[in-house]
Amino acid sequence: MPRDSRLTPLNRPPSNRRANGGQAPRPVRDRRPIAAFRHRGWQTGFKLEDYSAPEVWHPTGSTAGPRFVVQSAGAGFRHAVSVDEVRDRLDRLGERFLGNLDVVQFSTMTRKRQLFPCYGMQWGTAVYLYPIEESLEEVYSRPPSPQQKIEARMYGGRWTHDGKFWRLTWTETAIKDFYLNNVLIHEVGHLNDSRNRNSRDRERFANWFAIEYGYRAK
Repeated sequence: MPRDSRLTPLNRPPSNRRANGGQAPRPVRDRRPIAAFRHRGWQTGFKLEDYSAPEVWHPTGSTAGPRFVVQSAGAGFRHAVSVDEVRDRLDRLGERFLGNLDVVQFSTMTRKRQLFPCYGMQWGTAVYLYPIEESLEEVYSRPPSPQQKIEARMYGGRWTHDGKFWRLTWTETAIKDFYLNNVLIHEVGHLNDSRNRNSRDRERFANWFAIEYGYRAK
């Protein structure tokens, strides 16, 4: 589900646009997302198909526990955590919270998804985890909100500003902590929310769930 936020397109000079496929795309390290920062899920008011190729819809009703699907992370990206690490974290979370979870998919990062990136998403009975830059450094065109600064600090991320761009830098330990105890648990929280229908209330519940069963439990 979406995190409440606003988007600001980057104004790219004409020389950086491809014309009839004649100009090679910029290196991955120079691409910067339209979003001011990554989100969980999709921003209200934006169509999924406009920003990201639709995800694979997985059948529901598994009785053998969550199934894992691993796609290639994509050029310049890597998966932040492994299947074994996610499986171990879910085992520690407990079966009582996993009844509605059928699939955990490690999704690929495409050029289209780079325009509107997110860390994770819950859809149906599946949780999708998205890759992070190989450098473990995210570059954004707008400053983070106070809440984003707090959240990054909680898990070991470090925000810096070079006068033009804002950078969020992770260590190997920090990014694993963030994905396993925040992103993953947040999305599982959505699967355990049977009461809320309003997107803002659902986000509030998932944020609470991630703090209670992720951050505090670690």
